[in-house]
Amino acid sequence: MNKKYIVSLPSNMKKLFIIVLLAVFAGSIAALEYPNDSVSMQPLKPRLQYDADALFFFDNREYKAPYHNDGTLFGIRLSPEIGVGFNDGKGGLHRLMAGISYIQPMGGNWRDIHVFPTVYYQYAYKGFRMSLGAVPYKYFHRPLPDFLRYDSIAYFHPNIQGALFQYQSRHGFMEAMLDWRGMQREDQREMFRITIDGEYGYQGFFRYFVGGVAQLNHKANHADPTPHEGVCDDAYISPNIGIDFSKPTPLDSLALRASYIYGYQRERKTHTIYQPHGFMLEFNINWRWVGARNTFYYGSNLMPLYGTYGSDLNQGDPFYQSKIYNRTDLYVYIVKMAFVNCYFSWNMHYVHEGGLQHQQQVVAIFSLDGIRTKQFDYKDLKQLHF
Repeated sequence: MNKKYIVSLPSNMKKLFIIVLLAVFAGSIAALEYPNDSVSMQPLKPRLQYDADALFFFDNREYKAPYHNDGTLFGIRLSPEIGVGFNDGKGGLHRLMAGISYIQPMGGNWRDIHVFPTVYYQYAYKGFRMSLGAVPYKYFHRPLPDFLRYDSIAYFHPNIQGALFQYQSRHGFMEAMLDWRGMQREDQREMFRITIDGEYGYQGFFRYFVGGVAQLNHKANHADPTPHEGVCDDAYISPNIGIDFSKPTPLDSLALRASYIYGYQRERKTHTIYQPHGFMLEFNINWRWVGARNTFYYGSNLMPLYGTYGSDLNQGDPFYQSKIYNRTDLYVYIVKMAFVNCYFSWNMHYVHEGGLQHQQQVVAIFSLDGIRTKQFDYKDLKQLHF
């Protein structure tokens, strides 16, 4: 496994976090005696909040050069949370939550365990929601596209660290994120990124939508006295337009989306600027337990600095270094319920420089909150948040 995707902790910290994990999980189980975990509508009356999510992943990659090496990512992630929530009397809901994400790679031992804290404050009023702290990605309206967030990073980094602002209405949504990915130290460079994603749709006989995503990513220097190594900037703007044909059909999803991607990458120490750009076409079809997704990209190398800085700078799929890249996912759901979903997917990757390559995934996602709500959006399930 590529170690650049994982942050390890000292052994004494691991033991402390394991104790916290057991305490938080025990608290979550104890909280089940409460008949409802929704925030009390009586103003300023705190109510216990709890949730627990789990992710199981088996990801076998039969890749070859130049952009990937073969290997298998295999593990489980448990993310319990507990906290308090209350209503402010004006329609606003407030929550203060704490927990951890415990990640156990299969075949490993105590030294291979990875733990990430989850601590955040959340405020919601009508269609607006604000989350501050170490916030789980599960709160995003939709995942970031693959050229901005690679699935192997998503497995091992469940939270953003910063802020998430969102607004949703019947016509669409808008969300903005600040993720402070690296605190500046002598042995670590300061890194952060800002993303904005949104979509506006109109439902007629078909659903028509227009939107886009943008990112500003920054990799700074180490703290003094470590010598400076240069600063890099990484930005993308990607408007898109699409149509969903599913409403008059028996299908759960039948959609087509076209995007233009413009990038700006700068390496300040060499005064080098790259401006990659290209076009992307995405097609998705899903009916009950089976589905297919195809993504085709044509353009220039979207990650010209990946060979130097890797995933510290570019958080997206390295396949987007290819000028021609096509990904086809064929998937079937083994279990599909309100609180647990498990699918198998056979993914075929074609790049101009390396030919056809394969990937097999088995992913299961469990949510304790799904038992309470008994609701789930069955459209586009393969894009579930990790």
